[in-house]
Amino acid sequence: MSAAFSNTAPGASESHGAKPGVSRFGSAPQPRRKRSQVVRACDWCRKHRVKCDSHSPCSNCAKRGGECSNESVTETSLPLAHREIERLRRKVQELELELRQERARSLASSSLSPPALSVSSEYADSSRINFWGGIRMSTARSPHKTWYGPSSLFYFIGRINSFLDGTLQQPCSADHMLLDSSSRRLDEPTATPEPEEPSHGYSADPTGSPVTKATYLSPTQEEYFLDLFWQSYHTSLFPILDEAGFKEHYRSLWTASGNTRKPSALVDIVVAMCMQYGMSMLPAVKQQDFGDNNDAAIAGRWHYRRSQTLLARELESPNVSTLQCHLLCCIYLCCGSFQNMADSACGLAVRAAYMLGLHLDPPLSMPQREREMRKRLWWALYVLDSKIGMKLGRPFLLPHLSNATPSLPGDDLEAALQSGSNFAPLGDNITWLSFNLQQAKLFRAARTVHTAFYDRSPNVDDGRTMWDDQQALASHAEFIRPCMRGLDQWAAGVPVALTTKRQNNAAAFSTDVSALDIEQFAPLWLQRQRLLLELMYHNLCTNLYRPFISFVSAPTSAVAEEAAIKCALHAMALTNIMHQVLLTTTILAGWHEAFQLQWNAAITLVGFVLSHPHSASAAEARKAIDLSVAVFDIFSNSFAVATSAAKIMRDLGAKVDFLKQQQGQSDTSLPQANEAAVQMMMPGNSKILDNVLSMPDISTVSKTWDGALSCDDLNTASMQDVFNMAFAVDEWSNLDSLWPNMDQTMPEQYILGL
Repeated sequence: MSAAFSNTAPGASESHGAKPGVSRFGSAPQPRRKRSQVVRACDWCRKHRVKCDSHSPCSNCAKRGGECSNESVTETSLPLAHREIERLRRKVQELELELRQERARSLASSSLSPPALSVSSEYADSSRINFWGGIRMSTARSPHKTWYGPSSLFYFIGRINSFLDGTLQQPCSADHMLLDSSSRRLDEPTATPEPEEPSHGYSADPTGSPVTKATYLSPTQEEYFLDLFWQSYHTSLFPILDEAGFKEHYRSLWTASGNTRKPSALVDIVVAMCMQYGMSMLPAVKQQDFGDNNDAAIAGRWHYRRSQTLLARELESPNVSTLQCHLLCCIYLCCGSFQNMADSACGLAVRAAYMLGLHLDPPLSMPQREREMRKRLWWALYVLDSKIGMKLGRPFLLPHLSNATPSLPGDDLEAALQSGSNFAPLGDNITWLSFNLQQAKLFRAARTVHTAFYDRSPNVDDGRTMWDDQQALASHAEFIRPCMRGLDQWAAGVPVALTTKRQNNAAAFSTDVSALDIEQFAPLWLQRQRLLLELMYHNLCTNLYRPFISFVSAPTSAVAEEAAIKCALHAMALTNIMHQVLLTTTILAGWHEAFQLQWNAAITLVGFVLSHPHSASAAEARKAIDLSVAVFDIFSNSFAVATSAAKIMRDLGAKVDFLKQQQGQSDTSLPQANEAAVQMMMPGNSKILDNVLSMPDISTVSKTWDGALSCDDLNTASMQDVFNMAFAVDEWSNLDSLWPNMDQTMPEQYILGL
């Protein structure tokens, strides 16, 4: 060791065993150099236990000329590790959020625990998670309640009723919300018909079913109604029948004598639909001459019943004809306003479609005519399922934009030539099938918005709704704004041949109130196609914007207010179009769906005026309510239910004016105010009526009531009666209760209720 010391020159570096930072000869400590951090030594340095550095290649490997493993090593450090940890934490949080949302959506579809909308609502266990909720109502047929979702008109009526209950401060019992009609007397037994010898109008059924042993239509009468189908439902709803093939099939059913026809479920349901439509086109007086004199909306029910009996035999082995029957039965029930029965029929159609493999693209080995028919059937079912799901607020039965969904049906000249129908082309490769294609695209765009909107959580506390939180309402309004561009793009892409021109060069599908310029010499089916596309567009936009009509007194955000106004503008556009068309043409005469679209728009306008009395559009919306009354008066010549709708809207219009007057916002004179108030108290309020007649002006009435209304006062009972009728318009009881008189072509003992 001494030799080692003696050989060390003064000022030399510290030896291996020296204390760090201090010279061996006691000189002043030198500052220690910072050690170079090495992420990972290369393989050669680790093997030989020598110090490596962070160079690539390292100094040792560079000197020896060998391969350095540092070139393949990824550099890591503590900050990088922290950033990676944070990234993984965020990813876990995102996945957990997606899992919670997915679980919540599955629970929301089965949970029935919405906030109370009205005294007539009944909900499930409130402990379940439910983002949107719904409303339970008993139909006119049964005391049992059925559920309607947040997009349904029933739910919106419930919100209106809840608002009026709070305004009038006196809720009424649930019984006051249903009409006291014969359909509610369910305890009366129905007589079972006795079998009878087969009638000459229909061949005997081997099963001995009494339904098939009745006299229906003569061959001449059937031919008359069948001819209506090809110019109406075939062109302006769903082209799901091969016209040439159907007519050939119909001719094959008649025997040589020409007096009897073989059973056919498809022919019977087509006849039933056309009887429903054809009878509705006739004035009420002429409807009585034909047969039942109660309501044309359930004309053809005997053919419908017979079709159902025959269809039951095909449930185990369905074919394309079976699916066509289910689809047409659903349409028949929809036109008769049997919403739940139509929903059930749609479910049968969906299952039959899956059994037939229509959810897959047809193979190329199949003839083009058959391939196109299968596509039209699938997309007709998609549109029908979308209509019912959005109208009733219930889950859809068919997937949306699934990878297995077949492509859209063709509408070119080749597809039209092979469709079995002969209609002139419209130019620019547009045919009578183009309406069907555009209708499918419209519902695909609308359903995309509907699904995205109602799958989104309102982000409110338990027991609250989106309308209780203005921030949540504004957030949803911001969310739906870009979504609605899909419908705007659809409207911009509709071929000119399928649009109705406007006066003053206004754009088609706009909310401009300019009058339509209906082409006088266009075929009736084309005129109807053009109108139905525009009416359905306005109806879907109305429904998608309707959630932003809020009855909360707190001020809403500008974006939510804008959405509510758009809802009213689309409802007003629909009403203006409907009024002009019904007043000047017969294009929509007897068209049941047009009446239902108008009813939806009218109730929406009532809600808008009640919730936005200060809006610049409130005055125009109030005028549109009066216009809807005129529309219902025209429809009342065809539909019995339209008479009830007109009465409801008259009462609602008067009550809207009265509530506006109570807020000091009325623009009418005082004598007119008194007259409106008097009209609202008919009948059963004679005491109040006498008081009002004896009062000089409305201010006296206000002082007498002292700012509060009770059930004995003006509005509560009469208001509940009105909404009673409003609930009942879309939910008739059953076919026979609405049509008590028997068909003159049907023996009395074969009257069967649905």
